[in-house]
Amino acid sequence: MSINRKFFFDHVRQALYPGGMKQSVVAGHEAILDVWEEDMTGKDDRWLAYMLATAYFETGGKLAPVEENLNYSVQGMLKTFKGRISPELAKQIVGHPQQIANHAYANMIGNGNAASGDGWRFRGRGLLQITGRANYRTFGIEDTPDVALDLKMAMTMLFKGMTEGLFTGKKLDRYFNAKTEAWSGARAIINPTDKPDIVANHAKAYYAALSYTV
Repeated sequence: MSINRKFFFDHVRQALYPGGMKQSVVAGHEAILDVWEEDMTGKDDRWLAYMLATAYFETGGKLAPVEENLNYSVQGMLKTFKGRISPELAKQIVGHPQQIANHAYANMIGNGNAASGDGWRFRGRGLLQITGRANYRTFGIEDTPDVALDLKMAMTMLFKGMTEGLFTGKKLDRYFNAKTEAWSGARAIINPTDKPDIVANHAKAYYAALSYTV
């Protein structure tokens, strides 16, 4: 059996892309569906729906590997990196993405301090916006972080990272199995505090779009 792609795209356009889907966005969805059909046949469709929703959310609907946008205003920095950047520092580094990354991601996820440059070197990239030296090391690209923007590597991070719990120790089968369906809780696989209900709603829309043909 294969995914009924006409049904899938008709539903996804209506639910998530009312203004229409660019060909690049269609191609991004197709790539994920291709990997699922090739490597994950028989697995829980809710896993696929949640991976699609996560990629949709993290890439702003582009469904292609992207690099983190660090052009924050002072208020944007304080809201996004609460407790990690002070109001005084935010005023000093506004307009300087490299400095923002170095301070925002200092001393976490395997990074060194702000002076190390790790925050910028290991800023968010890919379909999941992986961040931090430790996550890059997990996938063997600590020395070549830009490889996270390669579609094949981005797919590996998406599928392997979320099914094996390589980011936070939490994986898809914990939230979707024969006894459990935790659409919002599954956000803990990537970032439990970052819009869990919004990602859950996206995932439910994707799940409703999944149908199969012989």
